Amino acid sequence: MPSVTTADVEAIERATVDAVAPQAIHEIEGWLLPFDSGSIGRAKSAVPLRHSIDTNEFEPIQAAYAARAQPLVFRLPDAPGCEDFKQRLRALGYRPGKPTLVQTAACRTVLQVTSEPLAELDRVPDAAWAALFLGEGFDPVDGASRVASLSRAQGTLFASLRQGGHTLAAGAGAYSRGWASAHGMRTAQGMRGRGLAGRVLASIAQEAIQRGIERMFLQVEEGNAPALALYRRAGFSTAWRYQYWSNHEQ
Repeated sequence: MPSVTTADVEAIERATVDAVAPQAIHEIEGWLLPFDSGSIGRAKSAVPLRHSIDTNEFEPIQAAYAARAQPLVFRLPDAPGCEDFKQRLRALGYRPGKPTLVQTAACRTVLQVTSEPLAELDRVPDAAWAALFLGEGFDPVDGASRVASLSRAQGTLFASLRQGGHTLAAGAGAYSRGWASAHGMRTAQGMRGRGLAGRVLASIAQEAIQRGIERMFLQVEEGNAPALALYRRAGFSTAWRYQYWSNHEQ
């Protein structure tokens, strides 16, 4: 997969916010400012649309979040062009956390991760899809928040592998800004390690190919070794790494 361009960075960030569907969003020059009361960090953190930012961009962003009485959290890439901005944040008491990787792959490569039947894709999530997020091994509060957020997104398709009325593995596929993307990947606790998540990924990739979309991205926490192993088999590689910067005194 080729390195992403500056235009790709903006497209991926816009597509990310499209998919997590924050309750409100504001845009200022070079930044997306999503606002949300849920648990998805990407739905409530200010993110630059390019990997080079100026320190004087802090004040208007701070004012926008203060006007909504919402905590200000930044989602910033590990890029040289962001270092001065991060130094200013450090001086203000902000600290980074939750390192996450943005990974990309060719859809046709992702499709080859499995030879098993693919997941079904639905335009509306059913009760069994949502129930998986609330099941054993998952935080029910976080799960409910993610179901609500992903369900609000326009044009998202909801992937399910079902057996006996239960959803064993699930995910959400978004198709926006020239990219496909996978979100909310979940496998039932007793069914992990059986290749189900690969079948969910491949179903999202197959739909992208049918739509003429060639590239796919996802975001995964740096410490999630099982997911990283799957994504590596599916042809994903890291385009960039980011962290959330917050001031816990707020």
